[in-house]
Amino acid sequence: MIKLKYRTGLKDMPSYDVVERDWDIKVNANESNMNLPPIIEDRLMARLASVAFNRYPNEQVELLAEQIADNFRLDKENILIANGSSEILEKLFFAFGGRGRKIVYPQPSFSMYKIYAKFSASIGVPVGLNDDYTFNASDFVNAVKENKASLAVICSPNNPTGTKIPMADIEYVAKNIDCALVIDEAYVEFDGESAMRFLKDYPHLMIARTFSKAYGLASARVGYLIADKKIIEMVGKACMPYHVNVLSAITADIVYQMRDEYIPRIQMTVAERKRMSEQLSKIDGITVYPSATNFILIKYDKAVALNEYLENIGIGVRSFGNAPRLENCLRISMGTRPENDAVYKAIKDFVESQN
Repeated sequence: MIKLKYRTGLKDMPSYDVVERDWDIKVNANESNMNLPPIIEDRLMARLASVAFNRYPNEQVELLAEQIADNFRLDKENILIANGSSEILEKLFFAFGGRGRKIVYPQPSFSMYKIYAKFSASIGVPVGLNDDYTFNASDFVNAVKENKASLAVICSPNNPTGTKIPMADIEYVAKNIDCALVIDEAYVEFDGESAMRFLKDYPHLMIARTFSKAYGLASARVGYLIADKKIIEMVGKACMPYHVNVLSAITADIVYQMRDEYIPRIQMTVAERKRMSEQLSKIDGITVYPSATNFILIKYDKAVALNEYLENIGIGVRSFGNAPRLENCLRISMGTRPENDAVYKAIKDFVESQN
């Protein structure tokens, strides 16, 4: 009888929930609810016509890296292109982690940090945020030092809380730790403040970004790491050859060239976030946390029932169940204005029906 021998611990590995329904309104994954701008779609279709599908994607990936580097007045060797910032983070956990090594990150934050730590055989060390989900820089630095961490990760602005982490706190961490430090800036375009300013002074600092959120390329899976050339070289060793496909690289290249086309969309998303935050905060029993992202986090003592009600009427939001520090919380991505109005009305109707 054949007995397959899986890697020890694989059975107990947590999974990232990617099961979806055909929602009438989908605001559960921090995606953009708008597809490519028509002018970008036209340019993409024209460029795809000249793609050599029989060739490996070296040239296109390098062109994208050069373009990003030029924007930040860096060299191409300071940029690593990957399949979303998720792959970047995974490779950082492998590059700096390993058996017996500790990796420090905030909690609650991006749920994949815990999974990446397990996959890389590292020891994850979550550091609790304050009660209001603000970041405690002193606690974080102390945890890094006490655990002799090999990598520290900060998501700024933070997912799923939406919290904006002050630049002074990020610099304090960079100044007071001597291990690798990555700032996960997946939502930075909705905030505007970046830790890029600190790269020259702190060579152990890295910036991870994605095209999935502000630029609406979630399906293409493109992200990039900005760091010291030696870090890029070493982390690149953890990546497979040709790991970014030519279609994604070309799409991201065109989007980055024409990123100004997205400014009105980003501004609209920020305006909708502010509007929805103000409206929802007026509903009795709902706590709305400040956000610097394309989503908002709310707390409501009947969140489980509210989520079930929303599901039944075809609205998908993100429910966290009994996740640590996120009990009775729902995360709502910003959709179009009509979609947001419908979500607000549904929540308001449910809450009022419970009073």
